Amino acid sequence: MERQKMNTLRMVMLSMMVAIGVVISPILRIEGMCPTAHLVNIVCSVLLGPWYSLLCATMIGVIRMMFMGIPPLALTGAVFGAFLSGVLYRLSKGKIICAVIGEIIGTGIIGSIVSYPVMAFIMGRDGLTAFYYTPMFLSATTMGGIVAYIFLKSLSRSGLLAKFQWSLGAKVYDKGRESGRPAKAY
Repeated sequence: MERQKMNTLRMVMLSMMVAIGVVISPILRIEGMCPTAHLVNIVCSVLLGPWYSLLCATMIGVIRMMFMGIPPLALTGAVFGAFLSGVLYRLSKGKIICAVIGEIIGTGIIGSIVSYPVMAFIMGRDGLTAFYYTPMFLSATTMGGIVAYIFLKSLSRSGLLAKFQWSLGAKVYDKGRESGRPAKAY
């Protein structure tokens, strides 16, 4: 019963992250830049892990492409960073800055390079080079990463990050919480 409750909570959190990602995506958005998407990717990576973050970024991208007319950059500019953010967060044993760095490398470098052939050859855009999207992607991921870092650090200092992670069944990395359960009773 407890496992079913945790799985339901994960699905609700994933659904909320997708909804938030779709609704706030037009903020500061120009083609090749969507800082709010990177904020959502990093938060989802830290709260739910790399696979959920990948799923979240994919769902947001597909919804944005279908209903908002966004080009495939909605996918190529999100999925690599989302997954790498979660992987580096776990490999670093819970360092939020590593989640941000994963998003910047995954989207700002890998995603921007993958976007070139997709936009040039599949979408037929002329005048693009292999690194055409790199400056925009790096700028957007840095902006979104800074906001995510500040937000997650605030949650961590207040003890809420550990509480959320524990409730979602994610590994809690905060020092003094080796059991995976927050130090305080919530």
